[in-house]
Amino acid sequence: MKTLIVYFSLEGNTEYVVDMMSKEIGADVLRLIPKKAYHDKGFAKFFWGGKSAVMAEKPELEAYSVDLSQYERVVFGFPVWASNFTPPLRTFIEDNANAIKGKNFAAFACQSGSGAEKAFAKLAKALGVSEIEKTAVFIDPKARHDESKDGQIKEFCSVLASE
Repeated sequence: MKTLIVYFSLEGNTEYVVDMMSKEIGADVLRLIPKKAYHDKGFAKFFWGGKSAVMAEKPELEAYSVDLSQYERVVFGFPVWASNFTPPLRTFIEDNANAIKGKNFAAFACQSGSGAEKAFAKLAKALGVSEIEKTAVFIDPKARHDESKDGQIKEFCSVLASE
């Protein structure tokens, strides 16, 4: 199944997973980059990122090029912000609503605490589906790296590859 991974990464955890996944399952990758960068340190990171996620903001993205008709499955990757998926994904979904309709969806979330399950439910709603087919949660896979976390990522890749 031809797969595209669409992701946003602030601190590198999500990007770490994407790098491993793209090699494991042979997926193409689209990194979403907001035109206005998010704060990545201290209180401002949590306040503005959380506010942006809770308010369902849709930031303007740097230009990207992708032909979604080539893909049967889209995997979304994101850090969890205030039990939500990150706003750049919301922009992508809205901008490409017709092109992604009818695709198979999977998703993974990177977090330090909790909230991924709520974020998956909100992502499913934004995509117009009852649930995301395959999901995985990774706890700080780069920031607190160990071999067991790499094993969890590879296990998720195996689930995706078995389809």
